[in-house]
This record gives sequence, structure tokens and C-alpha cells, in this order.
Amino acid sequence: MKTDLKVALVHDQLNQAGGAERVLLALTHLFPQAPIYTLLYDKERLGGFEDKKVVPSFIQKLPFAKTLFKWYLPFMPSAVEALDLTGYDLVISSSSALIKGVITGPETLHICYCHTPTRYLWTDSAEYVKSLRVPTFIKAMLTHYLSKLRSWDQLASQRVDHYIANSQCVADRIKNYYHQDAHVVYPPVDVHNYTNASKKENYFVMVGRLRPYKKFDLAIQAFNRLKLPLKIIGTGEQEQELKKLAGPTIEFLGHLNEEQKREVVSKARAFINPQVEDFGITAVEALAAGTPVIAYGKGGAREIVTPGVTGEFMKYQNWESLVDVILSFDDKRYQPQALKDAAQRYSTEKFFETWQTTLQTLTQLHEKNWN
Repeated sequence: MKTDLKVALVHDQLNQAGGAERVLLALTHLFPQAPIYTLLYDKERLGGFEDKKVVPSFIQKLPFAKTLFKWYLPFMPSAVEALDLTGYDLVISSSSALIKGVITGPETLHICYCHTPTRYLWTDSAEYVKSLRVPTFIKAMLTHYLSKLRSWDQLASQRVDHYIANSQCVADRIKNYYHQDAHVVYPPVDVHNYTNASKKENYFVMVGRLRPYKKFDLAIQAFNRLKLPLKIIGTGEQEQELKKLAGPTIEFLGHLNEEQKREVVSKARAFINPQVEDFGITAVEALAAGTPVIAYGKGGAREIVTPGVTGEFMKYQNWESLVDVILSFDDKRYQPQALKDAAQRYSTEKFFETWQTTLQTLTQLHEKNWN
């Protein structure tokens, strides 16, 4: 592989901190000189990229773009295609939405690290529209527009030369929706900064953005009926709604720093994961903290959780199924060291190693095709 490649990184938007942004940050360590092209950059909401050259799209200059970003959805395909990636040898897109549709030069190698095919167009389209608090006629208009945008997304997905998926689950989705094969490189997880709690406490824990697909409501219903303590770490659009649903045994801790989060997770009896995740970084972090995972047996959780060894599966995605698992759950059967060992498969070092091997293979294939 050539060592003098001119590289650009591309990311959907830099306005929130999540698993995709952790991957991008890891990629900046591999390519420290590469600029980052994105639809929107809100440096007040997202740190870690201050020393990078960030090139936002024209949406950045539109009125109230940072606060009303989602309302500019009709402009996003044009904004993606308007990003000027002329002259780059390698473009790496970090995408869970539309940014993979960037237009590159004919000899440019475009590799997409895909966190998932666009959720609101494919896997969660109906639920996305249903969850919006807007008049019915706007939902009808949006449904029509999403159908058109779905066609664009499918067409734009073919501009990618090679896909790398963050899990086998996502690789299967890429094959189903974009008709492309994908290599699997698990995202980097900081598994080394977790220590086992000297003693478990009598509570369960959930971590994540308070959004509908995360199914916090499902867990709250289960723990209301069980009258067992559940600690919830995170904030989001559903916060007030979920607080109204929660009974006296549910505690909302809001945003915690990494040290505080590690302490709470390590002392929990189990980590609750009732949603379908593309991968599941927080579930891996729970294992690294010596805490078993109770998960819905779909999506990325199937690649992380081994029943009876690192956790248990809910058979159905409803509160009744979660109650059934918890009633028979015995956290003493899980060995903290075995949980920590299972998390090592997803370490940052493993990510860098697998990424470099995969990148070398794809680069050599690209050079062979052009020679």
C-alpha cells in the first residue's frame, strides 16, 4: 500500500457524541493530516475535533442549521454531492445516513465504514414517521418524500467501492438494501479502563440516548411491575415522557462523565439492552466492567452476548419477556473475569489491527484494478 496517499475523511454530521463519532476519532489517529468533510459541525456540542480541519457543507450557513438540522433533510442529498473531494486518492466515509453518497474522482478509492444503512429510510422508516410530533398531513408528505429519498440512497450507495461494516448484522443489512458485500471490522471500545466492582449492588442499569428505538419505555414498564431498582444513564428527546412513565424504583442519572458511568455500570447486577443495536458499544463496555448483559436476541447483541456465559437473551421485544428473564436471572453465575475476557475481542487495539489489514487488502485490490 502506498504511504503517500492523499486521504479525506467524511462523516454525516458532527453535532453529537456517539459510537460513530468514536470510530471517526479513531480514524483521525490513523490519518492525522486528513481533513473531515461533513454536513454540519457544531463544536459547542461535540469536542475532540478542535485540532482537525473540518469542512462543513452549505447547510452550515443556513438559518438555525445547528438547532433545526433535521428540517433541512430535503437539502441533504444536494449538500452531500456538493462537497468537493477532488484530488484525493482515498476517501473514507463514516456513515449511518447519507454521507456515503459523496461524489469522488474516477480513480479515487472510496471505502465506507457503515454503521448501518440509513435507519429512517430502511429498518426504522415506519417507526420514524410515527414517532414524529407533527400534523398528519406533514407525516403523509414526509412518507412520500422518504420514498423518493430511499431511491436516492440506494443509487448513491453504489458510489462506494468497498464497504466495511461494524458488525455482521450490519453487513447483512448492506447486502439486503444496497446489494453489496462488506468486510466486518468491529468498532473500537475502550475496554481497559474498566475495573470490577468489589461488590455488586442491588440495581440494574441502562445507558444511551433517550430515543424511541432504544426501548427505554419497555424496560421501565418491566421494572415498574417488578418493583426493582433501575438506573438510567443518558439524556434525549424522550426524557420527560419516560420520567412520567417511571415508577419510584426508576432513577434517571442524566449525563455522566466516563469515570462516573464506569462506576455505576460496574456495580450493577446486569446491563439491560432491549433494543436492536447495529453493534452495541455500551454492551461491550458493560462486559469490560464485569457486568453481564440482558439483551433482546436480535441485531449486534447476538455477536456480543453468549447465553449463560456473558448474559441472557429476551425471546421477544416486550416487557413481559424482560420480566421473565429477570425473574430467573442469577448474577452470581457469571464470572467477572470471563466477562472482561469476552470484551477484549472489541478492543481499540483489535480495531486498529483489523482495520489496517482490511485497508491494505482493499487498497491493493484497487491498485491492481487500475494497473
